[in-house]
Amino acid sequence: MKIDPLLHRIVAAQPYPLLFATISGAHLYGFPSPDSDFDLRGAHVLPLEKIIGLDVDDETVQDSRVIEGLEMDIVSHDVRKFFGLLLKKNGYVLEQLFSPLIVQTTPEHAELKSIASGDANRANRAGVITKHHSHHYFGFAETQWKLFLKESPRRVKPLLYVYRVLLTGIHLMRTGEIEANLVTLNEAFRLPFVADLVARKLAGPEKSKLMDADITIHESEYQRLRIKLQAAHDASTLPELPSDETKRALNELLIKIRLNQKVANKNV
Repeated sequence: MKIDPLLHRIVAAQPYPLLFATISGAHLYGFPSPDSDFDLRGAHVLPLEKIIGLDVDDETVQDSRVIEGLEMDIVSHDVRKFFGLLLKKNGYVLEQLFSPLIVQTTPEHAELKSIASGDANRANRAGVITKHHSHHYFGFAETQWKLFLKESPRRVKPLLYVYRVLLTGIHLMRTGEIEANLVTLNEAFRLPFVADLVARKLAGPEKSKLMDADITIHESEYQRLRIKLQAAHDASTLPELPSDETKRALNELLIKIRLNQKVANKNV
């Protein structure tokens, strides 16, 4: 995906320096419709005067609006909060950190990815990734499945999310690697109906409703993939918790960022 230059200008206009900014949501998942907004996610660095007092403001910065014709949903967390979320089996922040759709990066972003993946410590290849990240994907899939069932007419989007998160979770348990793109995932899983669902979503709103959806088929696949995710969790060799070495490396990186209070931003 080619990064729209407008996204670079939007990132440059954020109130605090960014450790990184990536694209998440439907664009990352491989099925953006023509009217999909851009989910911009990142980690920012608050100035010292914001963090040394009793109250810490702007740990999370959110901005949802149309900017120069692009519908934007922008969320970033201060680096301390982001690092903390990485240690809490949070699949959202993992996908944001490792998103290949990079709008802005820094050397510290690369260092953070190395620590989080375990590459910085050969003895602990999982980094912050644990077998209990499966719970995130179980919960996300269940929420989207309930949403799919209650709507009339039923929409393609929550159904695609169901399949995307279950396949991402299974792949993560098996490999310890994040892959959030459903089209890429399906090259291995080969679910026969995914290509049609993605095509409907890409075509736009008029094609994104399933007037004649065979719920029985999707119910069966939903339950089958949940069983596969549980089996992948049970068989996973991923650790129960991030190691002390990983926590120490994150802490050292956070201290370095705070002391420097500067990041060498690089647009991609």
